[in-house]
Amino acid sequence: MNTLTDEALMLKVKSGETFRLGLLYERYKKKLFGFFFQMNKDADLSEDLVQNVFIRVLKYKHTYTEESKFITWLFKIARNVSYDDFKKNKEYRHQKDIVNVENRISSPDSIEEKMIYKENVSILKIALQKLSYEKREILLLSKYKELKYKEIGEVIGCNEGAARTKVHRALNELKDFFLVLEKR
Repeated sequence: MNTLTDEALMLKVKSGETFRLGLLYERYKKKLFGFFFQMNKDADLSEDLVQNVFIRVLKYKHTYTEESKFITWLFKIARNVSYDDFKKNKEYRHQKDIVNVENRISSPDSIEEKMIYKENVSILKIALQKLSYEKREILLLSKYKELKYKEIGEVIGCNEGAARTKVHRALNELKDFFLVLEKR
């Protein structure tokens, strides 16, 4: 049972063996949680969004095809769930993010007490939050979830070359934000 590929399991779910969705859930809940948590920094919300993804997987199981790689199809759904939540709570999160960034930047005690490595990680997290939602999402898919450019392109609806360009541009913008924050 555990030796079935993700694609084979999803085809079984599609054919009516919905109990097999539990195994896919176990395989992907941590990856999805990490993706959502990096996007919104809210553990409770991230858990809810993971649940929403699998509800949609069940609801839209008929759209899965044998040609699709399961992880790509799953992250397309995750992306849609994330966008829907983002649009629904956009203003609230924007205000919360600004307060969090201001608190982190203005906390001199933490900068003095931490090693350079921890300081850079902190600055990087702040810089990542300064990116637009789309650029942050692309970097998370590329660097944290280690999807290939082709898979990222399938998730966001573009070709491999365009995905590579978007990742490169997002990295450059992240670097610019990091350098500005580092000088503070």
